[in-house]
Amino acid sequence: FTGENDPALAALHFQFGRYLLIACSRPGSQPANLQGMWNDARSAAWGGKYTVNINAEMNYWPAEVTNLAECAEPLVQLVRDIAVTGRHTAEVMYGTRGWVCHHNTDLWRATAPVDSAGTGMWPTGGGWLSTHLWERYLFSGDEEFLASVYPILKGAAEFFVDNLVAEPEHGWLVTNPSHSPEHEGMVAGPTIDLGIVRDVFTQFEKASEILGKDEGFRKSVAATRGKMAPYQIGRHGQLQEWLDDRDKKRDRHRHSSHLYPLFPGAQITPETPELFAAAKNSLTGRDFLSTGWGMAWKVNLWARALDGDKAHRLLVLLLTPPKGGSQGGGCYPNLFDAHPPFQIDGNCGATAGIAEMLLQSHRDGHIELLPALPAAWPDGKVTGLRARGGFEVDIAWKDGKLRAARVHSSLGRPVLLRHGGRTTSLPSGKAGNYLWDGRGAVRRTADKP
Repeated sequence: FTGENDPALAALHFQFGRYLLIACSRPGSQPANLQGMWNDARSAAWGGKYTVNINAEMNYWPAEVTNLAECAEPLVQLVRDIAVTGRHTAEVMYGTRGWVCHHNTDLWRATAPVDSAGTGMWPTGGGWLSTHLWERYLFSGDEEFLASVYPILKGAAEFFVDNLVAEPEHGWLVTNPSHSPEHEGMVAGPTIDLGIVRDVFTQFEKASEILGKDEGFRKSVAATRGKMAPYQIGRHGQLQEWLDDRDKKRDRHRHSSHLYPLFPGAQITPETPELFAAAKNSLTGRDFLSTGWGMAWKVNLWARALDGDKAHRLLVLLLTPPKGGSQGGGCYPNLFDAHPPFQIDGNCGATAGIAEMLLQSHRDGHIELLPALPAAWPDGKVTGLRARGGFEVDIAWKDGKLRAARVHSSLGRPVLLRHGGRTTSLPSGKAGNYLWDGRGAVRRTADKP
């Protein structure tokens, strides 16, 4: 089988990723690990743990946007748990407030470093997981939920306020020691850390303002954020992976860690054009072929880079049987993601990537319709996708152009709809269903999405 120009196979793969998450992550259960519930070995690969320097997070990328929010409940509970065990680790290991988790956790919610120093000494896994709590709020607008997880967001911010140190050349605040996950050893201030810590700080500040809490600490967090190292553009025009300019022009490493600010973060967008161009240069340098989950991440990255054809090319590779070798990409005949023995994060990541090709809502106050539609999908429709701000969206298109979009607003918040250079606003203050044909004004409709 092959994914080349086969929209039906892409649609099947999209729903298969949703099925896997539904099957292995339900309220009251444990979160989905690297193999979900499909481990057939007495001793599970990677110990059956949760690798939180990308893989566990990737499993949950489709949860909110593809209308499976309840499937994220086990992940939310895991974060609640490690915020407790991680507070002990932060105090004993670092002498800081707040809580920390490194690159791995397990059933017992361990948060200290494990494995080698070059892999385990990465203090940002808990911060990354905390961003999922904020995303849950963004999609739902549920302030009761936000209040319940606010101490966790605050604790993540407290750790980094206490833990960041000044690098000697510029005095910029950075993490140290750390590393760019699983790539070229220990360093100070890798770009992924800068992205995650900025998100942790910004999300705490916004939560603090919404809930009217901790004004003094909010100011301290903002001041610390302002002293952090800026993102760097290197000699190849790339977004640097490290503080020093030592990226290779071509580097097919399976992790795309330094592109976190592009996706799943939302700090690098077309509104930051120089960094946006640099991120695309870095993504080009990462090439296409990789592990299955590595290619799934790049589907999302190219979608955020607004290049649907390159995102589709990655999807084709994901839907192609593995050819062997160290990269081990593609998927097996049963559609399991190929990363020997297999990892379902590639399946879930691909589902999220397809959603990003069709709908994006990370640029404040906008819903982008068909932002990265590939030429291989000229006609189609999708129903029930969710956008940040409490929206559910159906989209139909023909000849690569929007035919109609039906938007259900559950919170009545203002938003701009964008497609093909056209923008229109949804009325604020009125929950309900709205229809836009991509040309004229939005009209209210009684039809349900």
